[in-house]
Amino acid sequence: MVEQVLGLMGLCGMAFMVGLSGAMMPGPLLAVTIRESARRGTAAGPLIVAGHAVLEAGLVVCVVVGAGTWLRKPPVMGTISAVGGIMMCLMGVGMIRSARTLQTEMADGDRKGLHPVAMGVLVSLSNPYWTIWWVTIGLGYLATGLRYGWLGIIVFFGGHIASDLAWYTLVSYAVSRGRRIIGGRVYRGMIAVCGVAMAAFGAWFVQSAYAIWTGWR
Repeated sequence: MVEQVLGLMGLCGMAFMVGLSGAMMPGPLLAVTIRESARRGTAAGPLIVAGHAVLEAGLVVCVVVGAGTWLRKPPVMGTISAVGGIMMCLMGVGMIRSARTLQTEMADGDRKGLHPVAMGVLVSLSNPYWTIWWVTIGLGYLATGLRYGWLGIIVFFGGHIASDLAWYTLVSYAVSRGRRIIGGRVYRGMIAVCGVAMAAFGAWFVQSAYAIWTGWR
């Protein structure tokens, strides 16, 4: 019993560190969190992570019950990369266009658009890297968790999501506090940079999809 508890604690710690290393890498979720935090405040980060977690839980279940093998097939991975990449390009262009008129003074009252939870779902769904990570690298960690049954999967998933929650809450807090002291030009530039990054990620995934399809054929 003690050995099992220690094993689960180690699994949770490993999941937290692996998740934190991924969360801290620049990506679409970070770009959207920065934008929404400037508009909505510190709560944006946890709400976005909530949407991300709901979708991620569904994917983890699918991978564990056997869908991972199907998702790793080149045609499927290529399609995921292409569709997700196009969606990310469109979101990035939208952020760049909206940055022209955004003002920090408007941020406190600006609540239009998708709810942060829905945004977390949409951004995760449009990010091909997220799916590919779980059906390749993530599958190995899930196999480790399965040594303890579904309890191990739950513990691993909990540690993984805890890292996302910790990091993106910190990001939201920093952005929310900083928006009160930065000027409108800096704020618009920050959102524009995030939009460019989002579009660049999307273009890279579209190119990856082409490479996958070419190699498969």
